[in-house]
Amino acid sequence: MAKLAITLKKSTIRRKPKHRATIEALGLKKIGQTVIHEDTPQIRGMIHKTDFMLDVKEV
Repeated sequence: MAKLAITLKKSTIRRKPKHRATIEALGLKKIGQTVIHEDTPQIRGMIHKTDFMLDVKEV
């Protein structure tokens, strides 16, 4: 399976609680932090929900 590099590019301050929870569930805490996840439908859904705060690249 392909892997995705997900980077947080915007702050979670003043965001909806559901968006904050999604970012936390992805394992992101700080701006500029990058995590690697498998490309699954669940992860794609989380990315779609918060795509305005994330930068996603295939690895």
